[in-house]
Amino acid sequence: MNTTFQLSVRDKLAVIMLDRGRSNAINHQMVKELTDCIQTLELDNAVGGLIITGKPGFFSSGVDLIEAYEYDVEQSRALWTDFLALQRKLVSFKKPMVTAISGHSPAGGCVLAICSDYRVMAEGSFIIGLNEIPVGIIVPDSIFHLYSFWLGQHKAYQYLMEGKLLKVNEAFDAGLIDEICPAESLLTIAERKIRTYMQLNPTTWSQSKLNLRNELISKLNTDQEGVLNRMLDQWWAPDVRKGLQMLIQNLKTKTPTA
Repeated sequence: MNTTFQLSVRDKLAVIMLDRGRSNAINHQMVKELTDCIQTLELDNAVGGLIITGKPGFFSSGVDLIEAYEYDVEQSRALWTDFLALQRKLVSFKKPMVTAISGHSPAGGCVLAICSDYRVMAEGSFIIGLNEIPVGIIVPDSIFHLYSFWLGQHKAYQYLMEGKLLKVNEAFDAGLIDEICPAESLLTIAERKIRTYMQLNPTTWSQSKLNLRNELISKLNTDQEGVLNRMLDQWWAPDVRKGLQMLIQNLKTKTPTA
């Protein structure tokens, strides 16, 4: 039984709605449940496409820093190892996948969103982007490869180094999202788009998708052990821990955005 999202299937279309607290913060349990679900859906011949969405106001606020801060060394390694594995699984998902971004989507939420083939985002004063560096988290090269797949290397590099969070219109102009619509129409628009994909020959569509993503998938499948070790060393560095403590105090007293 999934505890961090809701899954429904209708007319060969699966919909995952993230459902963990108000902001859908990503913990290790969510990562494991999503990975298992994605693998099952990919192998299920009764499923022809997938929409991933969140709740009004939040797609996902990213990794649950409040919980992750309390993980021990082994738990921290398991979280980041499995999160990068989930990224690979989503990027190589052979069926059509559309993200219906229902609100804020910084950091890990943005990573989940940009693994898809098409992104529709709700209108509103929301942000999306990757702000890991200001938080104190080293950006693995696999995240850069995914970001630059959509933005190009120049923008991806600058945005990552700045920890830039984009407003909805900025994200559209940059190519990070593909469409903006009223919040009440989000799932309707997302379903309309994905069913145009699902009407095409599934073998032709899937193999073409994998061909076009071949270089990206290859980069994401390279050995991440060295990168992970450096990430974890920095995660436990005293100055980073101090910064995380301050951030967590802010998260506990106001709406989380990282």
